[in-house]
Amino acid sequence: MVSLLARLPRTGPDVGDGRRLPMVWLALAAGAAVTLAGLAGLSLAVGVVSTLDPTGGLSTGSSIALAGRLWLLAQGAGITVASGPIVLAPLLLTLGIAWGLSRAGRAVVQLGDLHESRDAVRAAGVLVTTHVVLTVGVALALADPGARVSLGRTLAGSVLLALAAAGWGVWRESGLLDVALDRLPGAVRPLLRGVLAGLLAALALCTAVVAVALAADADGYAALSGSLGGAGAGAVGLLGLSLLLLPNAAAAVLGLAAGPGFSVGTGTLVSVHGVTLAPVPALPLLAALPDTQAVPLLAFASQAVPALAGLVAGATVGRRLRPEDGGSVVAGLVGLLAGALLGAASGVLVWIAGGSLGDGALGTVGAPPLSTALAVAAQAGIAAAVAAAVGRWRARP
Repeated sequence: MVSLLARLPRTGPDVGDGRRLPMVWLALAAGAAVTLAGLAGLSLAVGVVSTLDPTGGLSTGSSIALAGRLWLLAQGAGITVASGPIVLAPLLLTLGIAWGLSRAGRAVVQLGDLHESRDAVRAAGVLVTTHVVLTVGVALALADPGARVSLGRTLAGSVLLALAAAGWGVWRESGLLDVALDRLPGAVRPLLRGVLAGLLAALALCTAVVAVALAADADGYAALSGSLGGAGAGAVGLLGLSLLLLPNAAAAVLGLAAGPGFSVGTGTLVSVHGVTLAPVPALPLLAALPDTQAVPLLAFASQAVPALAGLVAGATVGRRLRPEDGGSVVAGLVGLLAGALLGAASGVLVWIAGGSLGDGALGTVGAPPLSTALAVAAQAGIAAAVAAAVGRWRARP
């Protein structure tokens, strides 16, 4: 698609109000390519898994419909089935869509040679509109009394995701983002870099906790897979679903690391204060849950994650601050703010990663956003303040 777009003219005649048709068509093609390529890839994956089913599996139409519903869920849509509303975004797929939109925005800027803010805004607007219209079209095409799609959530989720991802790609590639950041006070850019570094460190550590928990209970994983009765399609399908939900699991572990814990339905709660277990779906990823009511040692070890993330955020702030931005005291205050913002970002993340899988026993899935945000902010803020102050003191000439 990018090679095809590269053959199109980068500029063209104005059409009355100064718009350039090639830029509009570039943005339309790039936005459509993200949706079409994503749905085609998902449909192919579902179809390949379905071929492993000895009973015949899903038809081609059913495979496309399932892929479309996964596409909608990844953008925050809600689907109401007989057991209740399903509102749980597979975040790995969400990240894939965001990456595609960001790359599309960057490609439009590169191929259209856009550097003016007006052109960049128009390109981003066309990209966002194209993606939203196609996403709502998918929701309307999948209208089914047995699986009703919430158009309101679909519209809001697709708009927010496209604005964030496509806007980031367009503004970053055009250089307008750097111009805007340069106009802010000197400590803002180190602050934002520190928050991003701390959040990525926290997610990496939480993903490692999930991996260790799965490795420690390999027998449980094998038992869950064996409960499918040897159906290859079911095993591969659930493994793929587990991969799509891996970032959701990491976000849940962040709630555990912060202190409040996380829940998998109304009957299963895991925290350092206690473990309550109830029947859960036969999803291989859930083999990472404790097998007994005793709090596992790994849960206590995970309590270091917020402080470690705060240290990463603070070290980044202390290293990035310029000499004219201030000394160790200023660095410590900026580090404290970075920790607080890291807590807010953590709360938003666990809110996005959580949801529900019906009205019954799985009506609540994930960590509590507010208490997680407050706990991470308190722990990471102290660590970030110390790390930033020490880092700034050591960097003094």
